[in-house]
Amino acid sequence: MAVDLDFKAVLGRFCTGVTAVTAYDTEPLGFACQSFSALSLDPLAVALFPARTSSTWPRIREVGRFCVNILAEDQETVCRRLGRPGPDKFADLEWSTSPNGAPLLAGALAWIDCTLAQELDGGDHTIVVGHVTGLGELRDAPPLLFYRSAFERLTARPLSETTPTGHRAAVSASK
Repeated sequence: MAVDLDFKAVLGRFCTGVTAVTAYDTEPLGFACQSFSALSLDPLAVALFPARTSSTWPRIREVGRFCVNILAEDQETVCRRLGRPGPDKFADLEWSTSPNGAPLLAGALAWIDCTLAQELDGGDHTIVVGHVTGLGELRDAPPLLFYRSAFERLTARPLSETTPTGHRAAVSASK
């Protein structure tokens, strides 16, 4: 259907960061997720949107808590590994344990520990609400971005003006 193609093309123009959602049951669990968003400041909450076809999300749901790892631009390989189905996703991946017991990926920019608060029907995806139980910044580096079905990186451009808060206002995505 043409509308489906138009929908994907139009929404593909929205640049997103890339995360890895992890948990630990009898083994480390995880999947790559670019459908992620801040949701609420009171209570602190985030939202993520795993595909209904995910074989990993049901296992993380059973655990009831998870960690969102915000990936850096040099973690494309980590993203691809956690984005594929199958066992041994964590083979050769370096990680430690977050306060809630989930894998905290080495090299991530930041992490957000959550407890599962709610799931809603999102069509071919599930809308997951997580209440934040802990978070932290790990390193200062450019983020891994996804734009028009490809990984991208930030490039700084000189600005003619700043935002009202004095911060630089623009960053562009380039291949």
